[in-house]
This record gives sequence, structure tokens and C-alpha cells, in this order.
Amino acid sequence: MEIMQEAVTTHVYAIYFFLIIILFNFYSLVTVKNFVKLGKRLKIMTPLYHLSNAVIMYTGAIVSAYAHHFSFTVILMIAASIFLLVIEIKRYKKMRVIKSTDTKLQEEFIPYAKKIYTIELSVLVAVYIISKVF
Repeated sequence: MEIMQEAVTTHVYAIYFFLIIILFNFYSLVTVKNFVKLGKRLKIMTPLYHLSNAVIMYTGAIVSAYAHHFSFTVILMIAASIFLLVIEIKRYKKMRVIKSTDTKLQEEFIPYAKKIYTIELSVLVAVYIISKVF
């Protein structure tokens, strides 16, 4: 049973780390005015984002399989993780093609990325609330 508790603990801490990464990226969008510096910072954070999301999915699968518990909440968590994965990939793909001389694309990217991170935070909060209710 101790192994199960370690998986749950890892799952929870990975969710906290994931939330911190999203908040840091959003904070970077608000505070960093130089797009090249912002791009480098987000580029460094992207692998951490995906690694923490993968840890969340993996530990969640372990906990669900061990407990033989497959419910609406588990399906919602799987869908949310895949959605967050896809939406972050789309954000990164849009960011990586922007050159340092494309000021118009840089200006368009900032509100887009803010919207993406707002959606990601909303999804995390919604899944948390639903998981506590059900």
C-alpha cells in the first residue's frame, strides 16, 4: 500500500509543479518585454511543461490501474492532459516561426499565448473542482 501512496504523492506534487510552470510562463508573458528573451525563456520551459504533464499522466494511470478505478473523473483527467498537451504544442509551433524582426507577429503572439495559458489554468481548476465533487 505504501507504493500506492508514493504514486499518489508524486501525482499531486507533479500537478503542483505543472501549475507553477504555467504560472511562471504567464508571468513571463506579462513582465518580459523583449520577445527574444521571452522566446528563449518559453523555449526552455516547454520541455519541463511536457515532462511534468507526462509524469502526471503516468502516475495517474498507475493510481487508476492499481485502484481498479475507472470513472468519469479519470476519463476527464485523461482528456484534460491530452488537451493541455495539444494546446501547448500549438502555442510552441506558433512561437517558433516568429523571427526577431517580425514585430507584428510578436505583438500578435503575446495575447494569443496569454489566452492559451488562461485556458490551461482554467482547465486545471475545472478538473480539480470536478474531481473533488465526484
